[in-house]
Amino acid sequence: MAAGADSPGGQPTRAAVILPFEKPNRLAIGDAGGQRAAEARLAEAVGLAASIGVAVVHSAVHPLRERRPATLLGEGQVEIIGRALKEQQVGLVVVDAALSPVQQRNLEKAWGCKVIDRTGLILEIFGERARTREGALQVELAHLEYQRTRLVRSWTHLERQRGGFGFLGGPGESQIEIDRRLISERIVKLKRELAQVRRTRGLHRSARARVPYPVVALVGYTNAGKSTLFNALTGAGVYAQDQLFATLDPTMRAIRLPSGRTCILSDTVGFISDLPTQLVEAFRATLEEVAAADVILHVRDIAHPDSAAQRADVLAVMAEMAEGPHASLDEGWQDRVLEVLNKADLLGGIEQVARRVPGAVPVSALTGEGLDELRRAIDARLSAGMETIEVTVSTTDGAGLAWLYQHGEVLSRRDREDGISLTVRLSPADRARFEGRGA
Repeated sequence: MAAGADSPGGQPTRAAVILPFEKPNRLAIGDAGGQRAAEARLAEAVGLAASIGVAVVHSAVHPLRERRPATLLGEGQVEIIGRALKEQQVGLVVVDAALSPVQQRNLEKAWGCKVIDRTGLILEIFGERARTREGALQVELAHLEYQRTRLVRSWTHLERQRGGFGFLGGPGESQIEIDRRLISERIVKLKRELAQVRRTRGLHRSARARVPYPVVALVGYTNAGKSTLFNALTGAGVYAQDQLFATLDPTMRAIRLPSGRTCILSDTVGFISDLPTQLVEAFRATLEEVAAADVILHVRDIAHPDSAAQRADVLAVMAEMAEGPHASLDEGWQDRVLEVLNKADLLGGIEQVARRVPGAVPVSALTGEGLDELRRAIDARLSAGMETIEVTVSTTDGAGLAWLYQHGEVLSRRDREDGISLTVRLSPADRARFEGRGA
């Protein structure tokens, strides 16, 4: 449970979720069919808040006519919300928007309780869920970069830090003067450590490239069922829960495809709309497996009413990864994407799922329906760029024969006295490696 999520009596903190909702800008509406409905966005925010163990006792949408510099919301709205919070005895308010330090402080004064914004909430979730060294470093880095903007210099008797490692512990709980220079130095150190972690992961990828096994990466909106699908395909015990951001750290397992080929399946962090800038940068390393993937499985919750908008959010973040001088995705990443329409069981089975996207594969990771077709689809994608060759292997070359079976797809075999003739489908890289043996 998150730090400070419990009240002194041992009960979960009573929380409220407030969504300042701006009317959709028609010029900003893209192919996804428009911005999310206010109710859907509020439901997502409530789910995020509930995932850190608080009891959400009040939630509301408040139209935002104009952004007020002091409180974001209008004066009347602040008063109305304040009365509702007092009636419900709320101790924590989650404002599903980006708040400036001044806005956050003013709302806390007006409502008499702790206030966090969307960025603070997501950082709280990430801090609770990260398990690996890489994940912990990324969380701390994102937290410090966020905290650096929260060094409020206008308290009456004391300069205070916004939150601790858990944002719910109360304002100024550390009661120490924070030196921006020290935070900056810590950020520099964390970036160095993360760079070392990335180098280590790069070495691991290099080792796999020498094997090599093709990599299949799972991406998708948070709670789309990626970890459940990962477990169903691999038999692994990765934590999977009907919860936003149930898993953060990348996990990899080897799976066997119908052709006999082995590939590595990688589960990654879930995407979310309006991802805080600090997290886009800090968690870019978590998505490095996507950049190296031969096939990208975009897992969608096809039963979700905002499935199309969620799809657009995922593709937008991926597109950002392919832009700029530090792009981690190549320009042709779209050609490697295979859409997986998950949770078909909620719509009556895969036969009931409308295949709106050409080549999409409907599945139910929960019941296993459609998984065989998905394996075949992955196999077909991996085979698309392969070459079919005829080779003859000496009867004494057991290692070479095993290598071909492990890395290629043996289409036919003829055993003769002078050798073994094979028709094999191999990737161009594997063909070069095989033909270069002993050179």
